[in-house]
Amino acid sequence: MLILLERNCRALFVLSLLVAIALYFVKDDLPQASFYDLTSLNDPIQQPTRQDSFTTSVNGENYLIKPMFDYELDGVIVSYHNADDFSDIWHHGRWKDFINLRDLCVIWGRNVENGVYLDMDFHNDSWTCWFSWPNSEVRERFQDTQLSNNHVLIDDETIKTEFMNAEPGDHIRLKGVLAEYSNPNSGFFRSTSTTRIDTGNGACETIYVTDFEIVRKANQELRLYYSIAKWIAIISLAGVIIFFVVAPYKGRYA
Repeated sequence: MLILLERNCRALFVLSLLVAIALYFVKDDLPQASFYDLTSLNDPIQQPTRQDSFTTSVNGENYLIKPMFDYELDGVIVSYHNADDFSDIWHHGRWKDFINLRDLCVIWGRNVENGVYLDMDFHNDSWTCWFSWPNSEVRERFQDTQLSNNHVLIDDETIKTEFMNAEPGDHIRLKGVLAEYSNPNSGFFRSTSTTRIDTGNGACETIYVTDFEIVRKANQELRLYYSIAKWIAIISLAGVIIFFVVAPYKGRYA
């Protein structure tokens, strides 16, 4: 009986693992433009702020935040980079920067409306959003001024939870301030772009977020099936290991 259960767990593990692998490569595919409410994906709203500089603490480190402009952004996530990624030696290790949770690369406006993003590739590294196109026709359709890479600063646990649930293809909405910030203890300082027309080093927006919303989740069913397959694979693998250890013992002394 135990041997039969072990075989069933082994078969379930292989099947669920294959399904999880297949879904992993499609769960973050960007939806068609018709998926989005294009009327709300307008240029960000930037206005002078009345907020004074303030300090906040995250993970035992103190940060000085200097607001520059009030800022609101509706956009579609095309890629992101988490500051705690194993490949990132900068944010937590060298800079002691625990308030910048994630770099979020988003598009809006015509870049969503004309579907050009579907013909492009996007990816983030530790502080840059990279994007490329296959030919000049795609390049001409893409608006550089309707993409931004955002250094997102969050010190509120409720907002953090919602924010970290955001994934590629999601329509998100955030409010806060464009801000400079620093960690006096480590000497780290980062400024912010205040225009959408700049490029290169310093062109990223640094946003201290006070409100965050996932307006519409992309690929909900695919992501649900991926999560189910992943957990079935984990549980069935545990079953394989348990039965592999127990079955021979029972067989010898039954």
